[in-house]
Amino acid sequence: MPEQQNIEYKSSWHDDYLKWICGFANAQGGKIYIGMNDAATVVGVEDQKTLMEEIPNKIKNNMGITAEVNLLQDGELYYIEIVVQPYSVPISLRGRYYYRSGSVKQELTGAALNEFLLKRSGQTWGDVIETRATFADIDESSFWAFFKMSEEKGRMPETLGLTIPQILDKLLLTENGQLKRAAIVLFGKNPAKFYPNTFVKVGRFRENDILFHDVVEENLITLLREITNQLNHKYLTRKIHFEGLYRVETGEYPTPAIREMLLNALIHRNYIGSFIQIRVYDDNINVWNDGGLPAGISSEALKRPHRSNPRNPIIADVCFKGGLIDSWGSGTIRIIDTCKQADLPEPELIEQDGGFSVTLFKNHLTKEQLTKIGLNERQIDAILFYRTKGEITGLEYAERYKIAGRTARADLSELVEKKLLYKQGETKSVKYLFNAE
Repeated sequence: MPEQQNIEYKSSWHDDYLKWICGFANAQGGKIYIGMNDAATVVGVEDQKTLMEEIPNKIKNNMGITAEVNLLQDGELYYIEIVVQPYSVPISLRGRYYYRSGSVKQELTGAALNEFLLKRSGQTWGDVIETRATFADIDESSFWAFFKMSEEKGRMPETLGLTIPQILDKLLLTENGQLKRAAIVLFGKNPAKFYPNTFVKVGRFRENDILFHDVVEENLITLLREITNQLNHKYLTRKIHFEGLYRVETGEYPTPAIREMLLNALIHRNYIGSFIQIRVYDDNINVWNDGGLPAGISSEALKRPHRSNPRNPIIADVCFKGGLIDSWGSGTIRIIDTCKQADLPEPELIEQDGGFSVTLFKNHLTKEQLTKIGLNERQIDAILFYRTKGEITGLEYAERYKIAGRTARADLSELVEKKLLYKQGETKSVKYLFNAE
């Protein structure tokens, strides 16, 4: 069996492998085989008796846990199996914390470590009391705007005659009369006063050059509205056409997809980490938030119905009650479906730079998109070069790329099959015209 999330092979023992054991204990558990190479072939160990005594003692003395250590035999060769169970409490090795993610052992530091320790204590970041805050730090206009939305959706628990502090308590945003961090993020007058990186930065780029940018600093309820306004009025253009006497405006990207991108970043971001970044390019828009995907959920899983495991469950629950999200786990599917309905390329949803990135693409005729559908370099260059002209002939194609006429016709025929071009005319007078984007 090849190495995977919960299996590791080592040809010999080194004390450094205690880090792997710590990582398994902090994740879903796992097994380490000593005396096997990466191909899962037994190569054996010579000092098996000594190791069978030393390894359990080193695990217990350095981490305070026990692991099952078994001596196995394959022919005349001995090898050792170390079975590590998952622990519900954080396990450290000499004051350092390790975690097994996929087939990689990672040391947890900074924001990732804080989040891990909170989770193991039964809390999330937003569930912690903010001792510096009072109810005077709550923006009532934001709260009542949320309250109105929740009433329209019918998701708010019974609140007749209750005050804002009492309603916040029903929403699990207070404890013993004190505000939690989530309350400040959702409804605070100035969340940056408590948490400096709660702002969102929006920039307009042309390739790697930034043309202009804005910084939006508000609570979550207001941020969604303000960022949407910024994008619509400053960063994105709208196509205008008339249907009879009525003027109709169409955005560059589907409004539901933009909204879900923003909500995904605002609700699921790591609030200990960096600020949210929105990059608007000529042919795509990207939203990045700090914090990767939950353990066990891949980028591919986001394309289908999947379990919900929100990083900030209190914030997610309040947003659900306010009608901002419909159901957990469906936002990414809505992004993909609305782009498909608008005949746009499939969005890119990936873990990137310690966070999560969502990119919407404006059209199919970019180098990146053309590469994805399997075109060769000649075909990609032809699409980009002749696009403004609107047409190309087989002779032009053959001469530009110095290839035989048969090869040129094969390339162009494939572009016709992929509906990027269509043929006009017959035999020697045939032209290949571009389909409308």
